[in-house]
Amino acid sequence: MVIPAPRLVPVADTDPSPKRVTILGSTGSVGRNTVDLIGRAPDRFVVEAITGNRNVALLAEQARSLRARVAVVADPALYGELRDALAGSDVLAAAGPEAVAEAAARPAEWVMAAIVGAAGLKPTLGAIRRGAVVALANKECLVCAGDLMVAEVRAHHGTLLPVDSEHSAIFQVFEFERAESVERVVLTASGGPFRTWTKARMAQATPEQAVAHPNWSMGAKISVDSATMMNKGLETIEAYHLFPIEKHQLDVVVHPQSVVHSMVAYADGSVLAQMGTPDMRTPIAFTLAWPRRMAAPVERLDLVRVGSLTFETPDENRFPALRLARAALAAGGSAPAVLNAANEIAVAAFLDRAIGFLDIAAVVEDALAQVPARSLVDLAAVHDADAEGRRAAQAAVRRMTAKKT
Repeated sequence: MVIPAPRLVPVADTDPSPKRVTILGSTGSVGRNTVDLIGRAPDRFVVEAITGNRNVALLAEQARSLRARVAVVADPALYGELRDALAGSDVLAAAGPEAVAEAAARPAEWVMAAIVGAAGLKPTLGAIRRGAVVALANKECLVCAGDLMVAEVRAHHGTLLPVDSEHSAIFQVFEFERAESVERVVLTASGGPFRTWTKARMAQATPEQAVAHPNWSMGAKISVDSATMMNKGLETIEAYHLFPIEKHQLDVVVHPQSVVHSMVAYADGSVLAQMGTPDMRTPIAFTLAWPRRMAAPVERLDLVRVGSLTFETPDENRFPALRLARAALAAGGSAPAVLNAANEIAVAAFLDRAIGFLDIAAVVEDALAQVPARSLVDLAAVHDADAEGRRAAQAAVRRMTAKKT
């Protein structure tokens, strides 16, 4: 078997001087945790820019506390509100998608890419093309355009550092210099709030129940993805692009305690795992300080108190989203982008109570069947696949809602 060259070849930054940083998506869950860590170590970081979607009050508060040079709100209609909220400070205000992309292009050595969904693709690519160290929390970038993104990283000598706890765990125990000795990469899944529910019960699940994750505090969209296990499917695709492995070497196990964040199995029978309490500040701190480590105010792991660690095989009958994601990865080309776009539409429809919980996977499966997989030659092709996936998913949602009325 021929192992391909590493898809992610990190170049370590060993400069001890304060690091200039930008946070894309500072008002979301990962963004807020990043702000918390940077705020605790003001002598180690200089904040160039922060961006948020629509939460102007929090964005302005963060910009003032971090003494950011620029704050950008993605919704251009909110520019006046942001400008007024920053009045009397030295923070420059800007608004709109282009301003978000310009924020990513500003001279920061380290960029947190935490914008949710396909909207994060363009600004993340902008940071990569500067050769910045990009802490990647937006898994959709690699799902939709993995081959293109990795090619851009190589062309511009950038570095991707995974922020998802699973990929951070793999990154910490993966022997890049001896990738040929890796047999399997095993991503762990909590199983979400419906791990033990029947399909009949899940059919009646409400958005409030779906976002109530038993272990992690996350945004609504990713919490629903965790409940359907689509999140693990997207992470499987993400792992394929991040690490020098073949598709068949990727496994998933359900681990309800969320203590083992993922594992790498080697040819000699060794299995290396990274463990910790479920707190996103640990993987974020790892990227902020990399290649060193920094203190993080997280609860320390006490294995005696945890008592036992259990593992289960995923049930793809009750959670078909994982099967769909694997099929999209196998199909390649535009299929993962269609999968991601359809899932975003379906999750939004579920949160709006237009469709039921089980309909999410059904919408995605319908979209994948309607849109044939094509090769992705450039970013325009990615956007086309995204648009096709959204149209197909919206049509499926309309058909479902029409049946209910």
